[in-house]
Amino acid sequence: MYQAVRARLSALVCGVRTARRWRRAGRRDAGMVTSEYAMGIVAAVAFAVVLYKVVTSGAVSAELQGIVKQALDARM
Repeated sequence: MYQAVRARLSALVCGVRTARRWRRAGRRDAGMVTSEYAMGIVAAVAFAVVLYKVVTSGAVSAELQGIVKQALDARM
Protein backbone atom coordinates (compact mmCIF):
# COMPACT_ATOMS: atom_id res chain seq x y z
CA MET A 1 0.00 0.00 0.00
CA TYR A 2 2.74 2.44 1.00
CA GLN A 3 4.72 1.82 -2.20
CA ALA A 4 1.69 2.37 -4.39
CA VAL A 5 0.91 5.68 -2.69
CA ARG A 6 4.52 6.76 -2.93
CA ALA A 7 4.70 5.86 -6.63
CA ARG A 8 1.53 7.82 -7.40
CA LEU A 9 2.67 10.81 -5.38
CA SER A 10 6.09 10.91 -7.05
CA ALA A 11 4.41 10.54 -10.47
CA LEU A 12 2.25 13.56 -9.70
CA VAL A 13 5.04 15.67 -8.32
CA CYS A 14 7.96 14.71 -10.55
CA GLY A 15 6.30 13.33 -13.65
CA VAL A 16 6.00 9.74 -14.74
CA ARG A 17 9.52 9.38 -16.19
CA THR A 18 11.22 10.74 -13.10
CA ALA A 19 9.11 8.50 -10.85
CA ARG A 20 10.21 5.46 -12.84
CA ARG A 21 13.85 6.49 -12.50
CA TRP A 22 13.48 6.82 -8.72
CA ARG A 23 11.94 3.35 -8.46
CA ARG A 24 14.72 1.83 -10.57
CA ALA A 25 17.39 3.61 -8.54
CA GLY A 26 15.82 2.28 -5.33
CA ARG A 27 15.99 -1.27 -6.63
CA ARG A 28 19.67 -0.90 -7.57
CA ASP A 29 20.63 0.15 -4.04
CA ALA A 30 18.57 -2.55 -2.32
CA GLY A 31 21.61 -4.71 -1.38
CA MET A 32 23.79 -1.81 -0.33
CA VAL A 33 22.77 -1.72 3.33
CA THR A 34 23.20 -5.47 3.76
CA SER A 35 26.75 -5.38 2.39
CA GLU A 36 27.64 -2.48 4.66
CA TYR A 37 26.35 -4.40 7.68
CA ALA A 38 28.36 -7.45 6.60
CA MET A 39 31.55 -5.39 6.32
CA GLY A 40 30.90 -3.86 9.73
CA ILE A 41 30.45 -7.30 11.28
CA VAL A 42 33.66 -8.57 9.67
CA ALA A 43 35.57 -5.53 10.97
CA ALA A 44 34.12 -5.98 14.47
CA VAL A 45 35.08 -9.66 14.55
CA ALA A 46 38.60 -8.86 13.35
CA PHE A 47 38.95 -6.21 16.06
CA ALA A 48 37.65 -8.67 18.68
CA VAL A 49 40.20 -11.30 17.61
CA VAL A 50 43.07 -8.81 17.82
CA LEU A 51 41.89 -7.58 21.22
CA TYR A 52 41.57 -11.18 22.48
CA LYS A 53 45.10 -11.98 21.34
CA VAL A 54 46.47 -8.89 23.08
CA VAL A 55 44.62 -9.51 26.35
CA THR A 56 45.57 -13.19 26.49
CA SER A 57 49.25 -12.56 25.74
CA GLY A 58 51.67 -13.32 28.56
CA ALA A 59 52.72 -9.80 29.50
CA VAL A 60 49.26 -8.27 29.43
CA SER A 61 47.72 -11.21 31.26
CA ALA A 62 50.32 -10.99 34.04
CA GLU A 63 49.79 -7.24 34.34
CA LEU A 64 46.00 -7.62 34.54
CA GLN A 65 46.36 -10.33 37.18
CA GLY A 66 48.64 -8.04 39.17
CA ILE A 67 46.12 -5.19 39.01
CA VAL A 68 43.28 -7.47 40.14
CA LYS A 69 45.39 -8.96 42.94
CA GLN A 70 46.41 -5.50 44.12
CA ALA A 71 42.79 -4.34 44.11
CA LEU A 72 41.67 -7.37 46.12
CA ASP A 73 44.47 -6.91 48.68
CA ALA A 74 43.70 -3.22 49.21
CA ARG A 75 42.64 -2.28 52.72
CA MET A 76 40.34 0.55 53.63
